[in-house]
Amino acid sequence: MNYKLKHIPVMKKELIDSLQIEKSGIYIDATFGFGGHSNEILKRLGKNGKLYSIDRDPNSVRIGNNIQDSRFSIINENFSQLFNYAKNKKIIGKVNGIIFDLGVSSFQIDDCNRGFSFKNDGPLDMRMNPNCGISAADWLFKSNVNEISSVLKNFGEERFSKKIASAIKNNNKIKKITSTLELVDIIKKATPIRNQFKKHPARRSFQAIRIYINQELEEIKKVLEDTLKILKPGGRLSIISFHSLEDRIVKRFMIKHSTKAIVPYGMAITEKQIQTLKICKLKIIDRVLPTQNEIKNNPRARSSILRIAELQG
Repeated sequence: MNYKLKHIPVMKKELIDSLQIEKSGIYIDATFGFGGHSNEILKRLGKNGKLYSIDRDPNSVRIGNNIQDSRFSIINENFSQLFNYAKNKKIIGKVNGIIFDLGVSSFQIDDCNRGFSFKNDGPLDMRMNPNCGISAADWLFKSNVNEISSVLKNFGEERFSKKIASAIKNNNKIKKITSTLELVDIIKKATPIRNQFKKHPARRSFQAIRIYINQELEEIKKVLEDTLKILKPGGRLSIISFHSLEDRIVKRFMIKHSTKAIVPYGMAITEKQIQTLKICKLKIIDRVLPTQNEIKNNPRARSSILRIAELQG
C-alpha cells in the first residue's frame, strides 16, 4: 500500500469538538481509516484516558499498529462487532464518546489496486477487507441481471440499472470483467449520452456495488443499536455520512430513540410502563454541514453530514 496517498479527514475539528473530550475519558473511533481522528483524540486525552479503534481494512490496522501509545489499541474487525470488542475490553456502559466516519476513505479510493475508483484502472475488487468476502468481479460474474439491477437501483439509485445490468451480464458471457475501467466502459455504453455530462456515468453503479460487496448499510444498522449499550449516560455519538442512504439510517435511528412513545387513548397500561415509555434514550445535539471553504479545499466533503446525539441518563 502507498502510505503517501493524501487523505484529508472531513469536518475533523467539528467531529472531535462534538465529543467534548474529557481527559480521563474512554473513546472509540469505529472507523480508524488513516488515523486522523484517532490521533487528534489522543492529543486531547490525558494520561488516564483511553482510545479504542477498529477498522475492517488490514491496511488501516497496520497504520494504527504504528501508534506507540499505551492509551491506544486497535483491532482488525467490522464495526458491527463493536459490542464484542467493548465487552472484551470491559468498557460496556463506560464509554464517553463514539465516532463513525462512514463510507470509503480517500486513500482507499485513490489506491487503484483496491478497485474502488471509476477514474483509475485497477483490479475490480472493492472489498474493504481484501481477505474476506467476494470481490466485485466475482459477484458480477456469478449474479443474474435481476440481482445486479436490484443492487444498482437500491444502493445507487441508478435510473438505468436494468440496461447497465444487462450490459454487464452480456459482456461477462463473452469475457469476465476483471478491471475497473472495463466496467466503466460498459456502463458508459449502456448509459444515454445526454446523461453523461453532469456526473460521471459510473459513479452511482460503483457506489452501489461497493455498498453491496461490503454490506455497508447492514453494518450501520447492526452497530447503531449497540452504541446505546456501550455509551455511558452523557456519552456522545457523532457520525459523518456521505450519501443519503447512510444518512437516512442514522437520522431515523436518532429520531427513533429521541422521541417519546405515544400511547393510544384508552389503552390499558401500568404507571411503571408509562414511565418507561416516557424515557428517551438519546438527545439530538446537532446536525453540521461542511463549510464552503472546506468543500473548496476538499471536494469530497461536499455531500457530508455530521449528526451528533447524546445518551440520556
